[in-house]
Amino acid sequence: MVRFINVDELLHVRNEVLREGRLTLDECRFPSDNVEGNFHLGYFVDDELACVASFHPQSYGEFNGMGYQLRGMATIEKYRGKGFGNQLVNFALVYLRGQKADYLWCNARKSAIRFYGGLGFEIVSPEFEVPGIGPHHVMYVKIR
Repeated sequence: MVRFINVDELLHVRNEVLREGRLTLDECRFPSDNVEGNFHLGYFVDDELACVASFHPQSYGEFNGMGYQLRGMATIEKYRGKGFGNQLVNFALVYLRGQKADYLWCNARKSAIRFYGGLGFEIVSPEFEVPGIGPHHVMYVKIR
């Protein structure tokens, strides 16, 4: 089940999945975690948080209209491949359509391109390196 959550609830998942448990929880915070208009989603299996993502208003490049950036998408290993991330992003897309957002974009790890492509995202940038994390592409999906 997808629910709106606060940032403190998702930090342990960000750390475990995105930073391999190397950071403190406070080091897993993003500057965008508290900007106006942002929200965080979690997919729960029973009472366990299985998947998380954060969204904040942010335009990208030359795209017109209201954009949102997806950040910190992470699924606990034992829950990968079960469609929970897909359900979470689709929930966000429906919610963002209601918020009158025009598009959603993200800096997708190279290893996640297939996942985002399956949700209708397309690559809109050359490959670039995020220091200490690895190769990425910007990906985008039109909402309305």
